[in-house]
Amino acid sequence: MSKGNNLGRDPMVGLLLRLAIPTMLAQFINVLYSIVDRMFIGHIAGVGSLALAGVGVCGPIVTLLSSFSMLVGLGGTPLMAMKLGAGQREEAANLLSNCFRLLLGLAVGLSLLFFLLRRQFLWWFGASADTFPFALEYITIYIAGTAFALLSGGLNSFLIAQGRSGLGMGTVVVGAALNIALDPVFIFALNMGVSGAAWATVLSQAASCAFALVSLRLPGLPVRLGWGRFRPELCKKVVVLGMAPFLTYALDSVILIIMNTVLQRRGGPGEGDLLITCGTIVQSYMLLIATPMSGITLGCQGVVSFNLGAANRERVRQALRGVLLLCLGFAAVMLVVTQLFSLQFVELFSKDEEVLVRSVSYIKLYTAAALCMAVQWTVVDMSTALGQVGLALFCSLVRKGLFVSGILLFPALLTASAAFAAEPFCDVTASVLSGILFLRLAPRLLDARCGARA
Repeated sequence: MSKGNNLGRDPMVGLLLRLAIPTMLAQFINVLYSIVDRMFIGHIAGVGSLALAGVGVCGPIVTLLSSFSMLVGLGGTPLMAMKLGAGQREEAANLLSNCFRLLLGLAVGLSLLFFLLRRQFLWWFGASADTFPFALEYITIYIAGTAFALLSGGLNSFLIAQGRSGLGMGTVVVGAALNIALDPVFIFALNMGVSGAAWATVLSQAASCAFALVSLRLPGLPVRLGWGRFRPELCKKVVVLGMAPFLTYALDSVILIIMNTVLQRRGGPGEGDLLITCGTIVQSYMLLIATPMSGITLGCQGVVSFNLGAANRERVRQALRGVLLLCLGFAAVMLVVTQLFSLQFVELFSKDEEVLVRSVSYIKLYTAAALCMAVQWTVVDMSTALGQVGLALFCSLVRKGLFVSGILLFPALLTASAAFAAEPFCDVTASVLSGILFLRLAPRLLDARCGARA
């Protein structure tokens, strides 16, 4: 394995590819945690569709919990990369140790809160009398492993930020491979059903967590994990910078909650559960686009932040252009895949004819503006890498607001299934606005941090 990448000197194209591809693949593999669970659950004899809808109701809760790892991981890594770029290795180590403390504290607090409120959350978030037992069974076990999920997700960002994308990928591969192996054993061989899928996920996340902890203690890392001294001012900086990616992911959960609720209420008895089953499949497919794309931007954030800290304007500009092109290229490939293989994807979850026909149609509608989504992802995550949390947060909130508006308005004017049109609507509109703002503000930032143009 390569000892790492030189963020300040390696040729930019090769550097971005070496960082983005493993991280993108790692995020893609990470998606398998939820997708593989849903695939097996959808084929449980007699109750597959209802069980799938129940786990779909849990999806936003799982995403919301995971978003707290983004608060710390994506808030701390740009700061650490800037410190490394400026040659301040001790300060970088202090950041890592304080982020570790933050993750531990969040894990304890969130586990307790979500366990106490889990029943209310499920009813509020779109469960029906038929799907509630499956949802409760799954989420109760999942919450028990919250600490593993937060630590593995949050700490993995600090491996990637140090140019160790291979180790970052390893963290995810270990957990995903174990999850894939355990799911059929627990769900079918041991006849544990939905609880088997949840236990497979928790054990897999525990393995990922252990891998990340060990990796961050390896000799040769620029910054190794230690306990360090608690520094509240560093924690505050991490939270402030991480607020934009945190809200991006957290509000995604809120949007999914609103969508599930609208589909259930507008669809009515029977139809509502069917729409949530289709929506669970659609969201699973969307993860195959959104999560690897976020892996590209996550993997490349360190390059932007490092060279900004080193006041190297040209390398920052090269990195920004490269990230956008990578995201657009990936989105274009996935648009082709969507048109060719949507049916085969849906068949992995269900053999029900109505679920098949509807889900394929909804997937194609939901992902129609993937190229615009690539622009939006680049602007939000690269703004964070540049330390411009205000811009990142504004662009993210605008997109969320447009999405919620579409979810509420389209079903009221048309039918319940029109809620799926909210995604392309917000992607197109938000990407235009975000792109214009970034093109106007980013050059000014580079002038301020790297010196005005000659």
